[in-house]
Parts: sequence; C-alpha cells; structure tokens
Amino acid sequence: MMSEAAREEVSVLSSIYCGEGEFKLVQQSAQDGLLVQITSTVGGETGPDVRLLFHLHPRYPSCPPAISVSSASLSRSQCHSIRQKLLDQAAALPPEPMVHLLVERLQCVEVMETCRGSEEEELREREKKEEDEEEWTAVLSLDHIRSQTRYSSLLQRWSQQLQLGGRLLLGRSILLLLQGARPNIKEFCRLLRTVKVDVDSSGKKCKERMMKILTECPTSSSGGHGLQGFLVMNYESLPELEAAFQEIHMAALYQQIQPALRG
Repeated sequence: MMSEAAREEVSVLSSIYCGEGEFKLVQQSAQDGLLVQITSTVGGETGPDVRLLFHLHPRYPSCPPAISVSSASLSRSQCHSIRQKLLDQAAALPPEPMVHLLVERLQCVEVMETCRGSEEEELREREKKEEDEEEWTAVLSLDHIRSQTRYSSLLQRWSQQLQLGGRLLLGRSILLLLQGARPNIKEFCRLLRTVKVDVDSSGKKCKERMMKILTECPTSSSGGHGLQGFLVMNYESLPELEAAFQEIHMAALYQQIQPALRG
C-alpha cells in the first residue's frame, strides 16, 4: 500500500511543476509504487534540461527513491554523474518526502564540474579504446607440449580466428609470441587456460594452466615490425633463440625476457 505521505507529495509536486511537460505521473500501482517524471534544469535556470525519473517504492519515504537521469544536452556519463550525486544525497536525507528537495538541489550541481569529471571519464574510455585497438606484442611461456601436432594446430587456428601473428619457439623453453589487438591476445590466453590443448604424462587431455605471460607491450615499444601468419620454429641454445628474436626485429624484447629464461 502506497503511503499517504507519498500520495500527498505527488499532489504537491504536480502543483509546483505545473509548466508544460514539467511533471508527469507515469505509473501508479499499489504493488510497484509510483513512477514520477520531472523535467528540470541542472546548475541553474539557464543550465541544460534534464529529465528525472523517480521510482517511489511502496515503502517510500522509509526508503529513498530510485532515480534515473536523461538529457538530450548531456552525455550518458554526465547523466550518470548527476544521478549518482542525487542518489548520494537521497541516501543521506532522513526518511521523509524528498523529491522536491532533490530537484532543488539539482540547481546547485556545478555543471562544469560534472562535465569535467565526465570528460575525464570519457578521456579514460577513449584512451582504453585506443589501447585496445593498438597493436600489442606478448611473449608467453608454455609449460610443456607433448602432443605437438594437436597443440600447434590449435594455436595456429586460434591465431587465425583472432587475427594474431604468432611464433611458436620450441627448445629448452617453449615460448609463444603473439602480436595483434590486445583484447584478442587476452582472449587467446583465456582459451589456453580453459581449453584442453595437450595431454599430461598419463596421456589424458589437459589444459595449459601453467602458462605465464613473460612480457607484453605495444608493438611500437617491442621494436617488432609485425608478425605475419603463424610459424613453428626450433632452437637448440639461447644464442639461437636470441638470433630468432633478432631476425624478427625483437632483440629488445628478448633482453626483457632473458632473466626469466636463465632462471
């Protein structure tokens, strides 16, 4: 049952926000409560318009309202920032009718601060997207390969599916070089750990749980010129391994992983 206080508040709100399109009672239900929409501005009368949706639960005002914020003038992250400010304020208020007070406090929100925080968030998202799209190089250490044909064919298939260049270097240490989009490299590593790629000492199929990422960095930092396709290479000694890295212009990368190979 919706509280009398909530019903009275909605009646008062409809009187206060009586301009065209300012107030709308979207839903009224004894089971779900009230859904009230108020259109206002943020940061003062000349600020951008925002549409606020308050969900007043049947127990309101004993519990604060759920709030959503939308605007044609603000970005999604800016609306999220405003919503979070209102939710924080609602949680700090006593259990009394609070919708009008929250809308009034919206006028005190500094839009520039909101925008600045949102711009920083958008910048981080853009940088992350650019990082994901940037070509990366990773060197993985594999624990063992007993069924070489099956194992290497799986690695080759995954590299093709994920559009990664690859080199499988077989010797004292088993190394796998991968080059491509960072999310695709991460997906490759996930597959290694979750799919049965080899057999154990008893001949049973097993996963590559001992795989280690020795290093990963943007390809521009690795010194590499780009790996094409997937190749399997054998080496007998560390000098041969170093020569293999030099051949693909990744001598600097070899220097990074050398301590781990000698350990």
